Amino acid sequence: MASTYLSKSQSSSNQQIFTISCWFKIGNPESGYNNYLNNFQSDSNNRIGIIFVDNQDFYFYGLNSGVTSVDLETSQKFRDINGWYHVVVKVDTTQATASDRVKIYINGTQVTSFTVEIYPTQNLNFPTNSTHYIGTYNASNFFWTGLITHYHYTDGYAYDASTFGETDANGVWKPKTSPSVTYGTNGCFLKFENSGSMGTDSSGNANNFTVNGTLTQTVDTPSNVYATFNPLWRARVNNVDNSPYMSNGNTTFNSQGVDARLAYFASTLGVTSGKWYWEIKSQSGSGGGLGVCYESMQSNTFAQFWDNSALLGCAIKLDGNAFNGKSGENAGALGVTYTEGDIYGFALDMDNYALYAHINGTYVNSGVPTSGASRTGSLLNLLTSGLAYLNSGEPVFPFFADLNAGSHTELKANFGNGFFGTTAVSSAGSNGNGSIFEFDCPSGFYALNTKNLATYG
Repeated sequence: MASTYLSKSQSSSNQQIFTISCWFKIGNPESGYNNYLNNFQSDSNNRIGIIFVDNQDFYFYGLNSGVTSVDLETSQKFRDINGWYHVVVKVDTTQATASDRVKIYINGTQVTSFTVEIYPTQNLNFPTNSTHYIGTYNASNFFWTGLITHYHYTDGYAYDASTFGETDANGVWKPKTSPSVTYGTNGCFLKFENSGSMGTDSSGNANNFTVNGTLTQTVDTPSNVYATFNPLWRARVNNVDNSPYMSNGNTTFNSQGVDARLAYFASTLGVTSGKWYWEIKSQSGSGGGLGVCYESMQSNTFAQFWDNSALLGCAIKLDGNAFNGKSGENAGALGVTYTEGDIYGFALDMDNYALYAHINGTYVNSGVPTSGASRTGSLLNLLTSGLAYLNSGEPVFPFFADLNAGSHTELKANFGNGFFGTTAVSSAGSNGNGSIFEFDCPSGFYALNTKNLATYG
């Protein structure tokens, strides 16, 4: 959600009994500050909300008149950047037993271990008669950096996690799309399914929220997870961490002008077979590198990507449009001129171990993604030594990076959601199979998501 959030002022709320339930996908857990899923706040001394902190744990925290009224911080860490989580916070301060006054559930299981464990006093009134924020602490701080869907708030009713989710035949916790609940006066159910009105309430109460900023809809859901880039997996030059910024659900990289040659961000999903397609837009700067890398890059520095005798991946460098692959090899210009705003499309054929790339729809090296075993125009055919095809057996991951010291590079990926950052594709191509790309997806190639991996991987 980046710097976007939803808000609604409310009064006449039940301040002792309520439930929050939502599905979320973590953004950048090392962003250096807390990320708020939600918050009720009248002022900084009177507030209560669900917070994901930068050391990868959750806590439910509140202040009443500047005094901590509840503080439950999980011992469990949450570091899965790829999957979706479901959180339920059940509140009923009328309960006689302190631990019954607030219960937290993650993926259907009640959390019982906390590093900090402060329960509210009996019959405490929380500040729910205030502004109800989703995706931020307030209007200007601590924005949620990941994804949120199916946000429920039940005003005056306390429900367990089983009300909102259930375990399927494969043992996977999944959402109930139409749970049987009573929402109360200020209750709401935000599905985020109306792209033209993302704050629409589906509870029947018409408690619609105001969207502040640019809120983008995604086809990434708990039942079909799309690849993003993984801020937890990156290599560094000389192990220097310059903390580049990942946003928009981990699809946008911005080096912010620092010496960001700390490596690359690899994707959350890797493949050993099948045919896959994705797009990356160069928003600014010519210091980017785009391509694929192997899983073994996790144990290597970024410098070794170019200098190691083993082929650890291959990439197009934007400055000079050169192709690099092994031992610092540079195959020279690709016959195109770099322009900010160019869209690079990648077609990865792991059945024939070939990688093809186009720039604004024209494949470089006269590549033919559907050429099969001949690998006509594959980028690796530009190498003058070593393999002319990718290794088999080891998972291959899309990646992107800033390659030049001191440069500023911003890159935006579209793995099939139909957006580069918060900007929708200008004209969707064909063969998306439910995914949305700027250019045509080659025949037989698919977006990197869990449903396609199960069928075509």
